[in-house]
Amino acid sequence: MGIVRKSITFTEQQDTYIKSLIEKGFYTNDSEYVRDIIRKDQENRKRGIDLYDALVDGIESGVSDKTVDSIWDEAIRAHEKGK
Repeated sequence: MGIVRKSITFTEQQDTYIKSLIEKGFYTNDSEYVRDIIRKDQENRKRGIDLYDALVDGIESGVSDKTVDSIWDEAIRAHEKGK
């Protein structure tokens, strides 16, 4: 994976905040902090997209003839299987 150099600008307040995180040992430098933010953003967006896709699938599948109790039982069994 290649490296791309970018120049970004922060306010003084943002810079002070980032420096405080580095001083506390959360990150070793500014770039590590920015990359962490991007990774977290990517994960959050993927979860949002996955949720949206699941909602669309549910809507498009139509009305179910299952009861609420049978849906819960099925979910519990699936959860227990995943452990």
